Amino acid sequence: MGRQHVEQIAKQLEVLYPGDAKTLCALHFETPFQLLVATVLSAQTTDAAVNAATHVLFARYPTPQELAIADIANVAEIVYSTGFYRTKANRIVELAGQIVDRYQGEVPEQLEELTTLPGVGRKTANVVRSVCFGLPGLPVDTHVARLSNRLGLSSSQNAEVIEQELCGLLPESRWGSFSLQLILHGRRICRARTPSCFRCELAPSCDSAPASVR
Repeated sequence: MGRQHVEQIAKQLEVLYPGDAKTLCALHFETPFQLLVATVLSAQTTDAAVNAATHVLFARYPTPQELAIADIANVAEIVYSTGFYRTKANRIVELAGQIVDRYQGEVPEQLEELTTLPGVGRKTANVVRSVCFGLPGLPVDTHVARLSNRLGLSSSQNAEVIEQELCGLLPESRWGSFSLQLILHGRRICRARTPSCFRCELAPSCDSAPASVR
């Protein structure tokens, strides 16, 4: 796979889903803390479910200082629709507390610091870095992993390896938007079980598309 192949896919995605990481992000938020919480809540659920829950959650607990002292049962009730609500409620309250105690209520920008917080892995950290802080970050979720494999951008199943490989193929300024564009395309066209190859704009560049549509 050559750099020209990657650049061609990146250009096609830019036409299909124009914008930067902030405008492409489907989660609703006003502050880095709110995006951090929303991204933690987004595990194994939809953005729509998260946005419905955070609309209520952030109206009641908009800052880490307020969420850190919230009643966990109340928080669990609010985030019920996101699934695994008890675990998630405990996690985001603990997360808020650590941001208050360790970082004076400010979300850290560095990946190494973000990933020490409860419920925050590389994917979540890279979302916050790229969307809120305009820093290099390429989140790899199931959509990014699947499309990277299908498009011939990576043969790995390991999220961190995929992240490293994609970062090596793209300029830093494109990391965040490229990831979100892959996610949008994965939801719209290149679904896990039934990819719509015959109406996929990326089919001519896709290693997995049927020969008839290349």
